[in-house]
Amino acid sequence: MTTLATGTDTLTRDALAVLQPGFDGTTAPDWVRRRLGEGLASVALFGRNVVSEDQVTALTAQLRAERDDLLVAIDEESGDVTRLDVRTGSSFPGNHALGAVDDPGLTRAVSRELGRRLAACGVNFDWAPSADVNANPDNPVIGVRSFGASSDLVARHTAAWVEGLQSTGVAACTKHFPGHGDTAVDSHHALPRIDVDAKTLYERELPPFRAAIAAGTRAVMSAHILVPALDPDRPGTLSHRVLTGLLREELGYQGLIVTDGMEMRAISGTYGLEHGVVLAIAAGADAICVGGGLCDEGTVLRLRDALVAAVRSGELPEERLADAAARVRELARWTARARDRAAATAPDPEIGLVAARRALTVTRAGAAAPVTAPAYVAQFEPARNIAVGDQTPWGVAAELRRLLPGTAAGSFTGDAAGADALAAADGRRIVAVVRDEHRHPWMRAALDALLAARPDTVVVEMGLPGAAPRGALHITTYGAARVCAVAAAEAVVAG
Repeated sequence: MTTLATGTDTLTRDALAVLQPGFDGTTAPDWVRRRLGEGLASVALFGRNVVSEDQVTALTAQLRAERDDLLVAIDEESGDVTRLDVRTGSSFPGNHALGAVDDPGLTRAVSRELGRRLAACGVNFDWAPSADVNANPDNPVIGVRSFGASSDLVARHTAAWVEGLQSTGVAACTKHFPGHGDTAVDSHHALPRIDVDAKTLYERELPPFRAAIAAGTRAVMSAHILVPALDPDRPGTLSHRVLTGLLREELGYQGLIVTDGMEMRAISGTYGLEHGVVLAIAAGADAICVGGGLCDEGTVLRLRDALVAAVRSGELPEERLADAAARVRELARWTARARDRAAATAPDPEIGLVAARRALTVTRAGAAAPVTAPAYVAQFEPARNIAVGDQTPWGVAAELRRLLPGTAAGSFTGDAAGADALAAADGRRIVAVVRDEHRHPWMRAALDALLAARPDTVVVEMGLPGAAPRGALHITTYGAARVCAVAAAEAVVAG
């Protein structure tokens, strides 16, 4: 492979320092360990890197043997978007459940326990929380990842989440600036556009970010969204007006700015990966998230070389790259100094289930009977967004089998889902599990069919509530975390 950058000169080291790459495998690859010695200052863990907490602890120890002040980042929001519990479902409810309870002290306690677990595994940088105000209930990518649709509510819980997490020495990364809540397009697939005026943006989208900055968030993640009221030409991640003019100068934020995943089609499909990375650093970003999809050494070298070439050609000021690298190293030093915070944090292993139970909303139709015999769980499966991923299990079947041995289950999708589920139930009491029913006409039709034939059906909504409660018993969990499933199963049996 021919590369532009060679050796470990300052320019090359700075270009490596701003990259936050992922990699394959559950142990540290040789190429990652080698690049750490050449200037790489961060790595990112994804679900593919996680088997157990002991394994992650061993992995991060391998990496830190090469560089003690390494930033190890993870996309651990809790709730639907989990990496630490990718194979079981999260031990903590997500933002929307915490927003439904609306107790900032509880939010702070949940994020503190999450931070304690991350720190114990050697992870010191979390790409969370989401500070997006979910203004569009049909948003395909935010939904239950948001604390809610009220700016004030989102602001107070964003601040509490940041405070709880960082009390353990794990850096928070508030996202997705300047706000991804009013989109109808998933930026993993295309470039979303938010057509609101500046007044709406400042009053609705920005208060949670102001609150996060006041709470001391160590990082902010940019959004791949076009907001013409701010910049009619470039999306937030590539916009000097958004990252430098608004975030740095108007809001006074001086911490690390990291991009959302640069392989996402909103950037790579529009500007190209290498050119997008150069534009992001030039606009004011300090760190480049890459590796959710492209996770090989060749990609890291291509991006390093693109940055070096841009400096040499005059497209990217060398001072801007040096400033970005310095901010990455400063955050790494902060996490190194803060390591002892987690050890001083008392464990609270039950806080996730406590929060999930408090968030639950149960609506009964008359004297609804509890489910006391083995039931049939009909799970209606929508397409998952990429942020959530396909690895993480969801639904209440496993928990109901524990409480009601002999319970059976099936997954359904499409126009015939209701009839198919009714036939598969074979006379058993049906527990219908949905996720964002209001966004899926086929799912509404399936429930219509079930409830017409079996009015004693129990409905469990594990996504964003939007449809009116119906069924003999309607349970809203405000998210699909494992603890939400536990709380819902308890409510099904209790009636």
